[in-house]
Amino acid sequence: MMTNLPEIALGAWAWGNDGTFGNSLSAESLKPIFETAMANGLNLWDTAYAYGMGTSEKVLAGFLKEHARDSYLISDKFTPQCADVSSETAMADMIEMQLKLMDLDHFDIYWIHNVSGAPKWTEELAKNFEGKDNVALIGVSNHNLAEIKEADAILKAHGLKLSAVQNHYSLINRSSEYSGILDYCRENGMTFFAYMVLEQGALSGKYDTKHPMPAGSDRAATYNPVLDQLEILNAEMKKLAEKYNVGIAQIPVAWAIAKGTLPIIGVTKENQVLDALKAANVTLTAEETAALEKTADSLNLNVIRMWEKEMK
Repeated sequence: MMTNLPEIALGAWAWGNDGTFGNSLSAESLKPIFETAMANGLNLWDTAYAYGMGTSEKVLAGFLKEHARDSYLISDKFTPQCADVSSETAMADMIEMQLKLMDLDHFDIYWIHNVSGAPKWTEELAKNFEGKDNVALIGVSNHNLAEIKEADAILKAHGLKLSAVQNHYSLINRSSEYSGILDYCRENGMTFFAYMVLEQGALSGKYDTKHPMPAGSDRAATYNPVLDQLEILNAEMKKLAEKYNVGIAQIPVAWAIAKGTLPIIGVTKENQVLDALKAANVTLTAEETAALEKTADSLNLNVIRMWEKEMK
């Protein structure tokens, strides 16, 4: 397992203004969010060139300039769909471009973003990092168990190690657990990063049938039709939230931590950073965790998104 990591990573996905949340965000509005997080020890930032074709990285880079390099951790990704795949140096070119964009000399964690041509790109990544100083911890995202094992073998052949896996994982999408991925990570010293733990706000307690997500965004199209079912789960989470004196949104995050994962929380408001801190201080019991899962499983929801697959 990786050391010196905070219990929660902060995601800059929406900082790329990709329309997921139905609005746009400015650097001016995001800077207080960044500074609040850094002041409270949440210093692991997850980004990708794919998030707004460099917009997320660029905004984040602007904030990093005021901080010492050893005070923050940057998690970035190679996204095949954003690379010139016809070039023999596509991997090296993308890494060089991203480092230049962010004005960094290395990343702390670097991921293969998805499985499009993944064995080839994992091989290229291994060649790029083999024998170098400042080697990023290497991870794979949106991979199933067989693909994770394949990536691990490729890296080992180059004297490197697969250190992390990043998949969609929440109370209503536990396919990475059922498929054995969490167990494999645990057995092999890999950190499992859970993204979309709050299902883009659907598990925050903020939305219900009387207060649906604003129309026009991707998340509204996904979650608004099942808000009546999600109300059942939110009611269970509310009981725990009252017990621990936190908001409903802290319970899914605390659950993910209790499962031994490192949740990535997308932040677009300062209070979301403060909420993440509160969640890290909640320790759910095994009984509470099991009860939440029983309720969530009874809903039998499928919230796999268009860019994903079910982990079998």
